[in-house]
Amino acid sequence: MVTAMVTGGTSGIGAAFARALADRGDNLVIVARDETRLAETAESLRTEYGIEVETISADLGERTDVLRVAARLEDTSSPIDMLVNNAGFGVHASLLAVDTTPHERAIDVMIRGVLMLGAAAGRTMRTRGSGTIVNVSSVAGFVTMGSYSAVKAWVASYSQGLAVELKGSGVQVTTLCPGWVKTEFHARAGIRESSIPNFLWVDVDELVAACLADVEKGKVISVPSRRFQFLMFVIKHAPRSGIRWASGKISSSRND
Repeated sequence: MVTAMVTGGTSGIGAAFARALADRGDNLVIVARDETRLAETAESLRTEYGIEVETISADLGERTDVLRVAARLEDTSSPIDMLVNNAGFGVHASLLAVDTTPHERAIDVMIRGVLMLGAAAGRTMRTRGSGTIVNVSSVAGFVTMGSYSAVKAWVASYSQGLAVELKGSGVQVTTLCPGWVKTEFHARAGIRESSIPNFLWVDVDELVAACLADVEKGKVISVPSRRFQFLMFVIKHAPRSGIRWASGKISSSRND
């Protein structure tokens, strides 16, 4: 029986991964901060899909909590076959702000946490000769919108480096690069959804299904939906000055 760990597994993309993996019969280990929501999510998944669900309450902004989750990934008596490194949040704060706490926390959760859990999973899976790691980056990592773009650019680059190190080991690494996805993510980040054209929104369950299909194909980078594949093509070939201009326009529209 396959067991998958999903960080940030009680909401948004993480919850969609949990549902999709449960639907195909995988047992789950879901990681999140809110113990009440964890318990409710776990019970709902057990009831609907008839699978085993383990929960770990952890704040991945705290190094000691990350080490607890890493220890679970390294537990060979109950192996984790897939890690979905999804935990994260939007950062809607100026790079010039006196209070840099939001940026520091983003680095802790979405860089340090991803690095430490990816390392623990990668080492353990390599020894076993099989496994899958999905790191959730973003199309935002290829543009220039503050520290969120910088963090997600790191995730995309790191994931490709991890794939290189694990090549031939039997461990698949895929970087998911979503665009705008219909979840509670943007509201939590204080971003006005009305500033984003309707045609750019992607259904979260369709996003996850496309990512899992890309994993099966052995893709290192997954960009679900043709509209964002086209956007990524444009970003790749456009001059960086144009990318900075467009990023500024998007950022200013969110603040209007």
